[in-house]
Amino acid sequence: MTLWFVFALMTVAAIFAVLWPLSRGRPAGTDGSEAVVYRDQLAEIDRDLAAGIISAAEAGAAKVEISRRLLAASDQEQHEVPVQSNLKLRRMAATLGLVGLPVVAAGFYLALGSPQLGDFPLAARSRAADANQPLTNLVAQVEAHLEKNPTDGRGWSVLAPVLSRLGRYDDAVRAYRNAITYAGDNADRRADLGEALMGTAGGVVTAEAKAEFERAVAQDADDAKANYFLGLAAEQDGRKADAAAIWQKMLATGPGDAPWRPLVQAALVRVGGVSAPALPDGAVAAAKDMSEADRNTMIRGMVDRLATRLKQNGDDVEGWLRLVRAYLVMGERDKAMSAVADARQAVASNAERLRQLNDGLKNLGLDG
Repeated sequence: MTLWFVFALMTVAAIFAVLWPLSRGRPAGTDGSEAVVYRDQLAEIDRDLAAGIISAAEAGAAKVEISRRLLAASDQEQHEVPVQSNLKLRRMAATLGLVGLPVVAAGFYLALGSPQLGDFPLAARSRAADANQPLTNLVAQVEAHLEKNPTDGRGWSVLAPVLSRLGRYDDAVRAYRNAITYAGDNADRRADLGEALMGTAGGVVTAEAKAEFERAVAQDADDAKANYFLGLAAEQDGRKADAAAIWQKMLATGPGDAPWRPLVQAALVRVGGVSAPALPDGAVAAAKDMSEADRNTMIRGMVDRLATRLKQNGDDVEGWLRLVRAYLVMGERDKAMSAVADARQAVASNAERLRQLNDGLKNLGLDG
């Protein structure tokens, strides 16, 4: 505030220095100043002649020349229109300039400027982020900022995933924990924290990481990352059936165009979950040795044969459930729902089979 006051005083002083002459009247005796000079020169010639400094001829010639100039000056003054200075108007102009100019300038600044913008010292400008800098330099700048502002939750949220991509998992874990503390707890941050904890363990879903995934699912049951890694934890524990069940539910309830579908489908193939419902004994091992295209062709052929058989004999509740599960795993949700409708129509006359069908559909994540 003191600096603004000093600037205001400097502005007033500058305006006052410019406008002060306007408030002063014209000094008396300044009119006809040129004629006065010539008269003084004539008197000076008379004095020089009396003193013998110049001769009479020189004095006469000088007087003629000066008299000619005096007459010209007098004639010019007679034809000039005297300008009467209005002191009141000059003072009004001075007051308007003193008050009006700062007011107009302030109005333009408030409308077009940024009076609330904080200071940006040279030291901070030299540390400003440059998109052309290496990523490690940008990370170092953010870390330096967070050292001085450790409660900046947004800064931790931005830094954490970058640290994970750089492979600095220990630092990423700390960043995610700080983001949860200062920016708020949610399913995404818990799942990301669990993934960073996996990174510190070389890709193993540790108990600590699993706990974070479970916290994420508790907040959002459809969190794809948390559910996928919970399935991976079951697979690493040797519980392949549990892993397949988790991933099958993801495919059954998730969007058909979800970007994580290929990953989950590949995981199901790895644990035998894709073909187990529709393939006979021994076909699962054979499918693992095939190329992906050949394996998909074989699975689709078996699923089509199962669908054909069920149209001929619709009393096989387990067969219907295998067919629905297979369609869901392949990402063909429309066919799965069509198979559900056909299955209910086929067993509608048998209350027990209809109950079994509905129970099985619930296990697949579909309403019974």
